[in-house]
Amino acid sequence: MARYVVTGGVGFIGYHTTRALLARGDSVVVIDDLSDAPYPRVMKEQNLRDLRAEPGGEKLEMIEACITDRPAIARAFEGAHRVIHLAGLAGVRPSFADPARYVKVNVEGTANVLELAIEHGVRRVAFASSSSVYGNSTPLPAQEDAPAVVPESPYAASKRSAELVARAITLRAPTMACAALRFFTVYGPRQRPEMAITLFTRAVLEGRPITVFGDGSMRRDFTHVSDIVCGIVTAVERSPVGYREYNLGSSAPVDLNQLVQAIGDASGKVPEVRNAPVPLGDVEATYSDLGRAKRELGWEPAVRLEQGLATVVDWVTQDGKNYRAGA
Repeated sequence: MARYVVTGGVGFIGYHTTRALLARGDSVVVIDDLSDAPYPRVMKEQNLRDLRAEPGGEKLEMIEACITDRPAIARAFEGAHRVIHLAGLAGVRPSFADPARYVKVNVEGTANVLELAIEHGVRRVAFASSSSVYGNSTPLPAQEDAPAVVPESPYAASKRSAELVARAITLRAPTMACAALRFFTVYGPRQRPEMAITLFTRAVLEGRPITVFGDGSMRRDFTHVSDIVCGIVTAVERSPVGYREYNLGSSAPVDLNQLVQAIGDASGKVPEVRNAPVPLGDVEATYSDLGRAKRELGWEPAVRLEQGLATVVDWVTQDGKNYRAGA
């Protein structure tokens, strides 16, 4: 058993990570501001209630604060053994509307978390980065050491900046292991409602048309949240001393037309598709090289797309009926 700090611990990935830690007997201090960015507060409050009702929920402590407010979050690190930093502003398209806020939360917030971890003697940290750092210029499948210097959005730039800041900060902590985890299009139950798989699945089940950007040829490396949680926990426990980046993906990209067909198969319905122009900031493809994660962490994904989509359909038709803004 260990004491974890999980920032963003009642968001989508944070909920599943916190739940997994509580289930195995660890204690968790969650830091989350419960803000409406990038999705409604009501959904995060529901996640928090559900976590407290889970086995081990009595070992959950909640601190409602933003990671940019260093004095407010400092006490969470007292006695902590490990830190999983998932808090931040997500979303490529919204980042164009408020790039300064993205930089403040994702870069300054990451610096705060790492400095507090060092000050309190925490030797193991893992934090959320993104496959967005690769942009369109990195050769695919993307490897961690490949150039990632042409971001396609302020969000991508903020995540790459957070990585560089983390690399520099950890130089003053030579015994710390700090893993930057580049997530590839994470999906599953409780996913943000504006993300493609949940949005498409809900529309198909309700008999509404779905909007596909471009001609449907954009490819994404969709990764189930259960695989991501396994990767997070494995990385925070096993990554070597020093700063290290890891891809966490499925390494099996599909194009949007294939995704729509797979959602239709999982839903038992025929999707109605409308096409729209590709939004600013969307990349042509994501495709993860998982060699480093396999070699150094012993991690690889286990959930095939059709299996993962079944969990989304089940969630949307049952537990997720009222899990949306205003419900």
